[in-house]
Amino acid sequence: MQQEYSALLQNQTWDLVPLPSNRKTIGCKWVFRVKENAEGSLNKYKTRLVAKGFYQVQGFDFNEAFSPVIRPVTVRLIIILALTHHWDLFQLDVDDFLNGLLEE
Repeated sequence: MQQEYSALLQNQTWDLVPLPSNRKTIGCKWVFRVKENAEGSLNKYKTRLVAKGFYQVQGFDFNEAFSPVIRPVTVRLIIILALTHHWDLFQLDVDDFLNGLLEE
């Protein structure tokens, strides 16, 4: 837990701000998991600090949600479509453009 908490602080994951009088705090909980090797032996213990987001109301507590992770099923779907329609596939690395303003 200490390692995860230190990583959150080091990566500046949040800013501590005063709670407005018309808001309630949203709790969090620790989620623990034992990671195993392929043969079933212990690999390592993992932990995450998770916000109880189910208490949040969109438009009141937050405006948008963003997850930069693509689902594997989406990748498979694109590959199947490209093979079916004989499309060419290209890979593009867009790390440099994540914070830029795009016109198109």
